[in-house]
Amino acid sequence: MKPDVLARSWEGVGGRRRRFWLTDDKGRMIAESLKPGASVAMVAQDYGVNANLLFTWRRQEAAAANGGAPPMKLVPVTIAAAEAPTAAPVAAPEPIGRMEIVLSGGERIIVGADVDATALARVVRTLTRR
Repeated sequence: MKPDVLARSWEGVGGRRRRFWLTDDKGRMIAESLKPGASVAMVAQDYGVNANLLFTWRRQEAAAANGGAPPMKLVPVTIAAAEAPTAAPVAAPEPIGRMEIVLSGGERIIVGADVDATALARVVRTLTRR
């Protein structure tokens, strides 16, 4: 732990010790962690503080600087010329229903509603000639 920063502590319920950091000490740690190339984990380790606690202090300071609002995040935006919407080809609706034809010889023909009538007639003529 750095000698110029001292945590204040007291013994709480169950004999656990709880540390309290002075505002100046927190500010010093936050400032050091914000320096270019600084590692929050290393700064926290130098001061004997959990890195998650140091991250929390940094968030709290950023929120306080914004009047209590969470820090804004900017997102890159690209503006492109508007294209005319193109109409998607409309698919023909699926045929509904089917038909079963039973010939006198016991042959069965099952066709959909979209069957070609000429082709069906040829099949029926061929099967009835046998």
